[in-house]
Amino acid sequence: MAGGTTGAGEGNILVSDKLPGPELDLARLSIRLWQRIAAEVGGFEYEAKGGVVVAASEAGLAGLRDTSREQSAYGVEAVQIPADELVEYEPHLAQDLVGGAFYPEDAQVQPMLAAAQLLAAARSRGAQVRPGVEATGFLRDGDRVVGVLTDEGRVPAGAVINAAGTWGRGLAALAGLELPVLPRRGFVLVTEPLPRVVRHKVYAAEYVSDVASSDAALHTSPVVEGTRAGPVLIGSSRERVGFDRTMSVPVLRRLANQAIRLFPVLADVAVIRAYRGFRPYSPDHLPIIGPDRRAPGLYHACGHEGAGVGLAAATGHVLAQLLRAERPEVDVDAFRPDRFE
Repeated sequence: MAGGTTGAGEGNILVSDKLPGPELDLARLSIRLWQRIAAEVGGFEYEAKGGVVVAASEAGLAGLRDTSREQSAYGVEAVQIPADELVEYEPHLAQDLVGGAFYPEDAQVQPMLAAAQLLAAARSRGAQVRPGVEATGFLRDGDRVVGVLTDEGRVPAGAVINAAGTWGRGLAALAGLELPVLPRRGFVLVTEPLPRVVRHKVYAAEYVSDVASSDAALHTSPVVEGTRAGPVLIGSSRERVGFDRTMSVPVLRRLANQAIRLFPVLADVAVIRAYRGFRPYSPDHLPIIGPDRRAPGLYHACGHEGAGVGLAAATGHVLAQLLRAERPEVDVDAFRPDRFE
């Protein structure tokens, strides 16, 4: 379990990196649901630690202030931080930063533990899980999808959900559908366990524009966060290189240097490992959620790029509402699978 993108992420549940619109609506719903899941299920290091976004230039700070004001008008809690007050949020930050913003709603979970605990909760409610069984096609009744073909036989179903993340395009192709989900590789450095040197998720204001970029080339922007267990996680990079899993030392070096730029105290800290994974990128940077009118009975829940864990709770929630023919709690029209045609 969690052997794909889930296990290669940082487990972030964020509103700070989302502009007003449908994805932010989904994120705000997801934060409320994750809080409820943490109370009811627990066991996955849920931490509502908040996020701090920082700017190193006046131009960057002006853009950050514009963004945070738009988010605040949309209902997101954002606090402007003058340069001389950054130390109150993060004592070890570089002293030449010009300001920032604090987002108290940002949170984090340990993603592999979250997947394991949610899976256990589903099993306790009657779900059957069949790991290692490959989906090889779909059962059809005319145009309608009525189940899944696997390497161990047929699985009839009233509805089928493509929740294959970065591999959602390949699964959709088995139904004869084009779903433009592409892998976007990223790396994360993990330090030795430390006292709480970094209190929040901290990232540079440029991170938001890097996430929104459609460029296939390498983009890096510093993202640094402490964890409850002690190690500091350092990202973030993104590039479209297919499913190439090659470990890139130059990218790791760039991430390390950018982290030290934000937190000079990390210069002498040991890195104990690095890992990489593939974000499920969609061309308009919005997830693909809901029924596919091209193949009735087939639903999609993929294309979340780097926000999969954060948006997972709301995605599952609105899919359940759609399956019960209820009105979703948020408008999912912007996420419809056929929008790329």
